[in-house]
Amino acid sequence: MPRRRIAWELVIVLGLSLGQSAVYSIVAIVNRSTREQPLAQQTATLNPVLDSREIFDLVYQLLGIAFDLMPVLLVCWLLWSATRPHLGRLGVSFDRPARDAGWGAVLALAIGAGGLVVYLAGRALGLTVAVNPAGLTDHWWTVPILLLSAGRAAILEEVVMIGYLFARLRDLGWRTWPIILLSAVIRGSYHLYQGWGSFVGNVLMGVVFGWIYARWGRVLPLVVAHFLIDAAVFVGYPFVAAAWPALFGLPG
Repeated sequence: MPRRRIAWELVIVLGLSLGQSAVYSIVAIVNRSTREQPLAQQTATLNPVLDSREIFDLVYQLLGIAFDLMPVLLVCWLLWSATRPHLGRLGVSFDRPARDAGWGAVLALAIGAGGLVVYLAGRALGLTVAVNPAGLTDHWWTVPILLLSAGRAAILEEVVMIGYLFARLRDLGWRTWPIILLSAVIRGSYHLYQGWGSFVGNVLMGVVFGWIYARWGRVLPLVVAHFLIDAAVFVGYPFVAAAWPALFGLPG
């Protein structure tokens, strides 16, 4: 494929997915930083209510998750191989599910602990907004939707930002570390709406994930790790917020 065509494909894929999120997030941090209210006193809600009526809130939540995964289907289509593993260029292979899950769990523990430290430091320094990961009201479907949201983030970010980006930038002749750093900076950029602390934390996470992928070429452990981290944060938020309300800008 010609280099110009690959470059335009990259622009289109990122413009339809996480690149678009990064642009909005950059605008959001400029907006937040120029308000009279300090960042530390602002709040970001990750999974907000989408409608006041329960049934339509559920429908909108499901539609949002489904449509957010369309870029994943797009890159799978673009990099599909006629030979097995069909998604090998994306680092997707299901031949070692237990090992991938195990390494993903280990990685989740390490990254999750580090992420908590970065979040607390950002809050203490006034660089990170109070993050509410679960703005949904309490319904029978709340936990399943939060788990689906965690799965959406894990699949979208790791397949596109790691598997796809690595494949196409290698097609353009990029070396490994420039790819890792670009992927990490984009990852941090679409978290900027949460403040500078989240930007730093996600850049570091992106560097670790990128290095692991460059070393072993498997994206599923990264998906598992990302899912476990987000699932723990989304589902566990009400209990942690009740125990330590100050961390989330809540009244004690």
